[in-house]
Amino acid sequence: MRNRLLASVFAPLSLLGAGQALAQTAPAQTAPAQTAPAQTSPAPVDTAVLTPERVFSDPSLGGPVAQGVSLSPDGELVAFLRARPDDVQVLDLWAAPTGSGEPFKLIDARALVPDAGELSEAEKARRERMRISQRGVVEYSWDEQGRYILAPLEGDIFLAARADGTVRRLTETAADEIDAKVSPKGGFVSFVRDQNLYILDLTTGAETAITTDGKDLITWASAEFIAQEELDRDQGYWWSPDEKYIALQRTDESTVDIIPRLDITGGGATTIQQRYPRAGRPNAVVELYVQDRAAGARVKVDLGANTDIYLGRVNWSSDGRTLYVQRLSRDQKTLDLLSVDPATGASRVIATQTSNAWVPLTHDFKALKSGDFIWSTEETGWRHLYLYNRDGRRLRAITSGQYPVKGLNGVNETTGEVFFSASMRDGKELPIEQQMFRTSLRRTTAPVAVTPAGGWWGVSMNRTATAYVGNYSDLQTPPQSGLYRADGTFIRWIEQNELKEGHPYWPYASRRQTPTFGTLDSHGETLVWQMTTPPGFDPSKKYPVVMQVYGGPSGGGVRKGWQPSTTQLLNEAGYIVFRLDNRGEGDRSAAFKQALYLKMGQPEIEDQVLGANYLRSLPYVDADRIAMMGWSYGGFMSLMALTEPDMGLASAIAGAPPTEWGLYDTAYTERYMSTPEANREGYAASDVIPRLPNLTGRLLLMHGMADDNVILENSTRVIDALQARSTPFELMLWPGQRHGVRGNARQLTQWRTYLDFLDRTIGTRSH
Repeated sequence: MRNRLLASVFAPLSLLGAGQALAQTAPAQTAPAQTAPAQTSPAPVDTAVLTPERVFSDPSLGGPVAQGVSLSPDGELVAFLRARPDDVQVLDLWAAPTGSGEPFKLIDARALVPDAGELSEAEKARRERMRISQRGVVEYSWDEQGRYILAPLEGDIFLAARADGTVRRLTETAADEIDAKVSPKGGFVSFVRDQNLYILDLTTGAETAITTDGKDLITWASAEFIAQEELDRDQGYWWSPDEKYIALQRTDESTVDIIPRLDITGGGATTIQQRYPRAGRPNAVVELYVQDRAAGARVKVDLGANTDIYLGRVNWSSDGRTLYVQRLSRDQKTLDLLSVDPATGASRVIATQTSNAWVPLTHDFKALKSGDFIWSTEETGWRHLYLYNRDGRRLRAITSGQYPVKGLNGVNETTGEVFFSASMRDGKELPIEQQMFRTSLRRTTAPVAVTPAGGWWGVSMNRTATAYVGNYSDLQTPPQSGLYRADGTFIRWIEQNELKEGHPYWPYASRRQTPTFGTLDSHGETLVWQMTTPPGFDPSKKYPVVMQVYGGPSGGGVRKGWQPSTTQLLNEAGYIVFRLDNRGEGDRSAAFKQALYLKMGQPEIEDQVLGANYLRSLPYVDADRIAMMGWSYGGFMSLMALTEPDMGLASAIAGAPPTEWGLYDTAYTERYMSTPEANREGYAASDVIPRLPNLTGRLLLMHGMADDNVILENSTRVIDALQARSTPFELMLWPGQRHGVRGNARQLTQWRTYLDFLDRTIGTRSH
């Protein structure tokens, strides 16, 4: 259940008491030569009330936002995806020199493929796992030399040469070529077609099938469903740095249960015999092999006698002589790091992490030229980086303190600098901001902030960690992308996206409300919240409240970043919008995240009750007009809250909700809940159906009729139970939509429905 959410930020939480508001402090303004080039502009003269019709139309109110930004390995060219001005659902590939010179279009999607056809069912499913909804160039990759950019486009593969800008079409077949890569030295292109791995020699043009028996339930070189959806692993094969070997996985789905699923569209219905591993049931069998590219020989990697494991991560050593494999136990309480001989497949465990709840998989593993490697663990209760030698012996801690590392951004082995992202200030956790920091590879030292405080930074470094792309937003600054040196010095804009006259959002900016932030204490943990009030807010009046929620394991939703336009829609309709990150939500301490272990839907609701009670203590909140809305895990939370008497909700909107965790997949559910057999009490307590007699208000239920993630059965069992009780409710089903509602027209319908329902249950027509 991957989650893509917005978020926010502020002052050290240790200085704040329960229910205390965080002081509003704006980040310091800096000149473009510095690291945080946020802009200030005069207030717009002409104001306009934001409407759903404008939010869900083109051009996007977010302005020109660069997507998929990455630096060339040498840091001299930056590539990014930009939506076409005539169709924001189609992306082109652009590039810009890191020195002087204007950005230029590298691949024009519509020029190369004017008439994009229907995607295959397999490609639709893969893009759903990756949360890709647009067409055109939706992904690309550099070779490690920085000479080429490879871009799959509508099922075929195109190669752009950096030297002269020429674009070469490599494939033109009826089948889709997916997961395409340029080999590390640039000699080959590899891709998966019809469940088999192929390589194409860029010199001769010869195409070679590495595997040939992939068909039906056997797939080569592609990450299985569970890896894509729940382990944050989209790759199924890995080149060695010297191009001698390719490590590749083989997946056998014959062990996985068939769950018949109706894929209902406006034109009819199709029965999909979906292989879906529900909690407690068998997973696919995943094996790992190493192919000698030149010799054609293939050896099986020894992953141990127990085949009921997860292939977590695969990495090569810098010299290509060792393959590192992270093997995660089925119960996810043990993570072994294997050192593999690629010539024989022989393996040995060199390091192990364990937990009484679950061990998190990260992307923090980094093999160094010295033979040492960096890896992160949560053994201290906080996620931190450590240095190990090639045999798995820990040498030293790279980071430490009362905060979690969010991710390893890069390592400059020449200077001995390690770069990482974290939400902290002065060594203390600060979950509503995010920055990049620098520390030493050679000794344990206090980290130094590279990017300034006051907002939310996302960073992508080049391979040598000498430069980075910084994606930044704050409460006054819409998302912008810039290029920076590793010391934080600003080089150039990629997309400045300055909020000024001419920006799509400019006419509505003056009515935009700035959130306030605060904290609440729950069971010894500090919860963060944010609140946005309507334009013209009068604290002497009473206002209805919409509590927005996700609530489940995720990156957290309370952040000091640019706020979504839909929040303003709710504010314009007269609602206070409130969001609280409960225990279990957010990249925080192990204890904070593990509060929901074996009891999903219990501590989260306790904390949301705390939030509702805090709202009712405010003189300007109408205690009888509080609603909740959420999607996916947030839909589950909305149903649980609407059936919790202590919440006292007047209404709730539940979108695509898991309503019985035994219906959801293995890796996600068992990580947090164990199996239905081992945790009968926890599964029973989180089942929505027995709680329905406790509904405190009106329900609006939504679900995509082709959802292959949280399948429609989760909602039909609620529909059936409510009808059996003669309980009125409202329903909106989405033909052809999967685990989200796509496209402006349907999203406009969605939000018109939201606003109408809220108006009738807590708004102007509710009393």
